[in-house]
Amino acid sequence: MASNGLPAGVSESEHFSPYRSDGKLYGFVCVVIGAAHPIGRAITLELAAHGAACIYACTLPSDSASKTATNESSSYPNTRITHYPYAPTEEATLQLVDDVLNTHGRLDVWVTLATSLGPAKLSSTTPASLSALFEATALVPFYALKYGPPAMRKSCSKGGYPNAAPKDTEYGSIIVVGSVASEYGGCGGVGHTMASHAALGVVRSGVKELKGTGVRINAISHGCVEEDGSDSDLKGLAESSGLGRPGKAMEVARVAGFLASGFSSYVTGSNMVVDGGARVMNPVTVPLR
Repeated sequence: MASNGLPAGVSESEHFSPYRSDGKLYGFVCVVIGAAHPIGRAITLELAAHGAACIYACTLPSDSASKTATNESSSYPNTRITHYPYAPTEEATLQLVDDVLNTHGRLDVWVTLATSLGPAKLSSTTPASLSALFEATALVPFYALKYGPPAMRKSCSKGGYPNAAPKDTEYGSIIVVGSVASEYGGCGGVGHTMASHAALGVVRSGVKELKGTGVRINAISHGCVEEDGSDSDLKGLAESSGLGRPGKAMEVARVAGFLASGFSSYVTGSNMVVDGGARVMNPVTVPLR
């Protein structure tokens, strides 16, 4: 049971109402891993647009802050967007959780984004490249599942930072973002498909592990998405989708915003496919590239 006497994850608290006028994510502290990717940047801005107090925009240590949405934070002055160098290791994940809790006292949303497609052909796929794909695509969501929920279940009083709100119930949302290769073959190389299936396995196995905790876990699997608004190479592929065009990063981000919020309070273990109807129109395969 949560501290308010209701089952974990079920709250009448005004602090978690998705209908609150100051934003459905007001007060939330979020982690976005893969924030240097266009979809990661879009998700960061989506969370900020709905009132999140702080977003840790995590990138590989080699990526600069300029690749994240930190330079666009002026549009949301009450949301702190912090560039956070993150290596996909257990030690780095534990440090990230400690830093979040020590600074803000709470964690509400954890987004992981797989950005690597790996080798396109089996002949060029090596055990080393396969291992790297599994680390980036499936191991990072595993770390989120293992180490995120204990932090998400913590309650706290209202902090002294902008958009702060008290947390009086157990609440958390883990969102694993990848491609439609999570369910289909032929969308990418062998390694990408294998690792994407494994990431979806983290989501599906996580539902039982999170039972009764108030923490939900879901996946988003996207199809052809323009990365910079001018990716003409995708247009031919996307013509076979139900909408006749490639998707936009923000269209994936809006689904993440839904899954982060209380609007999806009874959604867990789902794989939200954002592909413009491509798999319905072409059930065999729609390549990512």
